[in-house]
Amino acid sequence: MIKPHGSHVLTPLLVEDMARLKALRAEAQGLPSLVVSSATAANAVMLGAGYFTPLTGFMNKADILEVAQKMQTTSGLFWPVPVANLTSDTHGVEVGSRVALRDPNVSGEPVLAIQTVSAAETLTDKDVDEICQSVYGTTDDAHPGVATFKSQGKTVLSGPIEVLNLSYFETDFPETFRTAGQIRDEISNRGWKTVVAFQTRNPMHRAHEELCKMAKDAVHADGILIHMLLGKLKPGDIPADVRDAAIRKMVELYFPPNTVMITGYGFDMLYAGPREAVLHAVFRQNAGCTHLIVGRDHAGVGDYYGAFDAQTIFDDSVPPGALEIEIFRADHTAYSKKLDRVVMMRDAPDHQKEDFVLLSGTRVREMLAAGEDLPVEFARPEVARILMKHYADEAS
Repeated sequence: MIKPHGSHVLTPLLVEDMARLKALRAEAQGLPSLVVSSATAANAVMLGAGYFTPLTGFMNKADILEVAQKMQTTSGLFWPVPVANLTSDTHGVEVGSRVALRDPNVSGEPVLAIQTVSAAETLTDKDVDEICQSVYGTTDDAHPGVATFKSQGKTVLSGPIEVLNLSYFETDFPETFRTAGQIRDEISNRGWKTVVAFQTRNPMHRAHEELCKMAKDAVHADGILIHMLLGKLKPGDIPADVRDAAIRKMVELYFPPNTVMITGYGFDMLYAGPREAVLHAVFRQNAGCTHLIVGRDHAGVGDYYGAFDAQTIFDDSVPPGALEIEIFRADHTAYSKKLDRVVMMRDAPDHQKEDFVLLSGTRVREMLAAGEDLPVEFARPEVARILMKHYADEAS
């Protein structure tokens, strides 16, 4: 199986030894507490679940700046985005001490992890702007990723962590949430050697369905990992439970048996476009996938990124050999009226715009909110019904 990134073995930071876990829970009761941001909690979950192998905790200021500017840590590890514990509240936190990190996303704010604080450093306004410009391609506060980054505070608390639980993801999504190790085990149990991953924060329409099948055929994959984000999104995005139901129905009815794994991971969306696409590649390699589909405006938002910037970054900025996972480059997909099937538009040079069924995300949401049927060329009827029910429930 493909090796984890930067390591021969997966290094999840979730404490699974029950004696150690009991000791840490007892220790946490006497430690200073810090209610972290949702972004920091998501980083802790990804560290705990092994997705951020080989990191051992939160980055210091030097590593954050180096990763932002050069996509590598000061030790030379290739890494595309900072993994930080940013805060504006350092009450009771001392360098060299241990602190209980509390989960803002769970009722009662239970302890999520314990961190040994190696350093407490301050980002300047210039640092913040440089990080945002490098990672998000903008300093615009209207960008949801930039807004989230700037809202967390400017104090960097770095150091190793031990993760006590995986937040709300295991309880809210027991059939879907999986750690990187669990996915690797399942891939091994199925005997799959070549696995193509599909990243999604949205329900999957006909074009997404066919794209997965095209990629599987193109790379001669044994199976497909549909890997959905289960964490926080921007307002207006479809909630995770609705996406989960829609994707499961599509796979049940329209994919051959035993060719798809439906899973999810516990992370908040960054909307960092090209940089986030590279992060997606890193943690899909950690999950045991050999290929990642990268499509048009992958992980993008608004008009901040070019349509295929998330593909060209792998040519321009990822050093040879930095990743073992390979990228399947997808064009915009749409239903061809001429061919009566979904195609990648680059493969239909004889088509005009009117030969395709094209619906914008905005138009789809408008139709769903109005209770209108989506064209069968765009969405499977069974999937569309699940989405229509969600919008109807939201409106009532």
